[in-house]
This record gives sequence, C-alpha cells and structure tokens, in this order.
Amino acid sequence: MFNKRLVSAGLTTLLIGTLGACGGGGGGSSTSSTSGASQSSASTAHEAAPTPDTVTGLRDSVRHLAKQTTRATRPHTVTKCTPATKRVQHKSSSGTGTKKKTRTWYTTEQYRKCAKVQRGTETYTRLVRKERWCVSLDDVGGDTIKDDVWYQVTRAVYDEVRTADEHARVEFAPAGTGC
Repeated sequence: MFNKRLVSAGLTTLLIGTLGACGGGGGGSSTSSTSGASQSSASTAHEAAPTPDTVTGLRDSVRHLAKQTTRATRPHTVTKCTPATKRVQHKSSSGTGTKKKTRTWYTTEQYRKCAKVQRGTETYTRLVRKERWCVSLDDVGGDTIKDDVWYQVTRAVYDEVRTADEHARVEFAPAGTGC
C-alpha cells in the first residue's frame, strides 16, 4: 500500500515538472529579435491596458438595496439526559506459558445518556436578501450599444462612483452582474 502511494506521488511530481517545463513563460529567443524601441512602447501600452477583471464606462445611476429580513420560527431543541447503566468486562492475566491464567469479571457502571429532543419552537430573524450596492454604466468598454448595464460592487466602489459626476468615466472591478 505504501509503495503504491510512493509511486503515485513520484509520477505526479514528474508530470507536474514536465508540464511546467513545456508551458513556457514568454521568455525565449523569439522576443530577442524585436528592437528596443518597440519593446518599450509595447510594455507601456500593456501596463496602461485595464485588466480583464475591471469594467470601464460612463456613470449612469447608482442603487442601494437594503438588507431584507423577516421573522420565522424553527423547532427548538434541548439536550435531555437520563441516567443509564452498562455492563463492562474486565480481564486480568497471571502466569506464563502453560500456567497462564486469565480471570474475567464484570461490573456495572453508571453514565448519563444524552439526546437532543424538540421542545417547542423558537423565533429568529431570517435573511431574505443581502445588502447590495449597484452601479449602472453606459458605453461599457466604449461600446455605445451596451447602455444601462448594472453591476454589483463593494461599498467602497459604490461610494466612489456615487460622488462622481453624471456621465463621468469610471473604472472598477465588479463583484457581480445584475442588480
């Protein structure tokens, strides 16, 4: 059993190492033939490009949806314990070889047997809807067809966009889509 695990671990390590070597990370001789000027302009353009996680557009409107709760009931459980007894076997050995003797005796021990039982109901506050902060954008990604797109955002992003001017260009990382 141990040898199978060892072989499996070794093969997994070998496979990961092989795939890592084949993956290639962009370095290599193919990029060395480009000129220095084109490399610097490409790197600054790459740095200025937004990450795929961010969204850019014109501020349209903001919306805050408060947390919504309701009162509900559920069974109330309590732990009920009762005294109980159990028979326990004990053994004692003496001597060695053919003269070995084993003595067995039993005792009765007391303990508490506990179980959860339902006793009535209890009321609690049930969450119906989480608190959400939403932002609507026009011209998402510079595309005028994509108007009135709603994004869920964090409270900090919501406050920042809310204070921005109407139709100001904003960029943020959404927490979700729709509102």
